[in-house]
Amino acid sequence: MSYRVCVYAICKNESQFVERFMDSISEADDICVLDTGSTDDTVERLKARGAHVEQKIIAPWRFDVARNKSLKLIPKNADICCCIDLDEQFQPGWREKLERAWQPDTTRARYRYTWSFLPDGREGCVFWTDKIHKNGCYRWVNPVHEVLQYLGEGGERFVDTEGVQLDHHPDPSKSRGQYLPLLELAVREDPQNDRNRHYLGREYMFRGEWAQAVSTLKAHLAMPQAVWRDERCASMRYIARCLRHLERGDEAALWLHRAIAEAPYLREPYLEFADLLYQQKDWCGVIFMVNCALAITERPRTYICEPFAWGSFPYDLLSIAYFHLSQWESALKNAEKAFALAPDDARLQENCALLRAKIQKESRI
Repeated sequence: MSYRVCVYAICKNESQFVERFMDSISEADDICVLDTGSTDDTVERLKARGAHVEQKIIAPWRFDVARNKSLKLIPKNADICCCIDLDEQFQPGWREKLERAWQPDTTRARYRYTWSFLPDGREGCVFWTDKIHKNGCYRWVNPVHEVLQYLGEGGERFVDTEGVQLDHHPDPSKSRGQYLPLLELAVREDPQNDRNRHYLGREYMFRGEWAQAVSTLKAHLAMPQAVWRDERCASMRYIARCLRHLERGDEAALWLHRAIAEAPYLREPYLEFADLLYQQKDWCGVIFMVNCALAITERPRTYICEPFAWGSFPYDLLSIAYFHLSQWESALKNAEKAFALAPDDARLQENCALLRAKIQKESRI
């Protein structure tokens, strides 16, 4: 079945992304962009490529207001709306895969999203997100980390669009300084929103405000609404990270025990505990925790999934632990696995060389 597909976006001073953005969404029927005050040539370049662009200054700034203004640009006869940003790009063939998955009663679609890439170009943070929706039955809410709110009749009906891939290549020079005041505003506006409180605690952690992060994340865990175990586990891990920075390692260990109990099906709490044990030189403990993590082989589709849990880090820890236990062959095997997952890491390459030399030397004795 054929649908009318519209891509819509907000932007400001993103001229550098225009060509790539327009190329990646050329499969859409309509492209609508709300510019919120560019002083470069973003608007001109978008219009030259055929986008419908309008300008509106949003003051005071909030993402949900801007997104809702952009919704108004979408043609009434559009069926499917895809909200993406200019620093994102769909991989070719996305539309055909979207239309194949979309059903007449679908209201929203999930798709694979690579939020970050490693320096060597490999994927970093990957999860499934859901900013593709039916026209006319949604609005955006929250000043930052905005989400879609369903306004239609009946319940939402999701589909998973296998094969649809969206990549994020942001401008690393852009500041995220506006996030904290907007998150604080979000929590004031809706104090019962557990997700926003979790995000606020995480933002304090990102900024190195350890004590404030701990109290906010504990408040998140105390909320009756905070029932999603993956996110509760993340709050517990973040509390442990902050406590480690405050040199309260014993308390951090307690919180990591809780994090494992909360979500034993996730790699992250085991590996964060392994990292703490590495710091404490408990090599057998490191091996136990890493092996618990590696026993989990299915990568989750949620945003909670962190790159370190699925890259070279687990094998690097194992290699170091086995080295300190004089188990050279096991150390080398895991060092090679780590290096295979991070082939540009000179330290891992050197570790492999040193271990091979060590094994060769031992064989001569």
